[in-house]
Amino acid sequence: MLKGIHPLLGPDLLHAIATMGHGDEIVIADGNFPASTMGPPVIRADGVGAVEILEAILAHMPLDQFVEDAAWRMQVVGDPHAVPEICAEFQAMITRLAGDFQLESLERFAFYERAQTAAYIVATTELRIYGNVILKKGVVYPEEIHRV
Repeated sequence: MLKGIHPLLGPDLLHAIATMGHGDEIVIADGNFPASTMGPPVIRADGVGAVEILEAILAHMPLDQFVEDAAWRMQVVGDPHAVPEICAEFQAMITRLAGDFQLESLERFAFYERAQTAAYIVATTELRIYGNVILKKGVVYPEEIHRV
């Protein structure tokens, strides 16, 4: 345990978000997502839901303010305008912790293509389908760094 670090951020995930640079992307994936065949390194978050991991990551990682979009979800196949409950929860968490960012939707295969270029994939055991989100890391400013 460390002071000031979200308890769901284990060593691998903490290392991942700390070493990512401005513009790098991280995928939070549900239990059905084909994480192991996408290409990027996979960090396991077994027993943890996607919303909880999103909260842990956003507690420490800003989203990119210099691009039009910095967060994406997977569209529902056959109903691209549907917003699953988990995606509404993602949006609420993003708004609460990151600010005025919209969770944009990507068609399923476009989401997979984007995931293949991510820095990391966090494989949760989220049971709800469409519990997938991609985040683009922003800049951490000097005044945001706590020094003892």
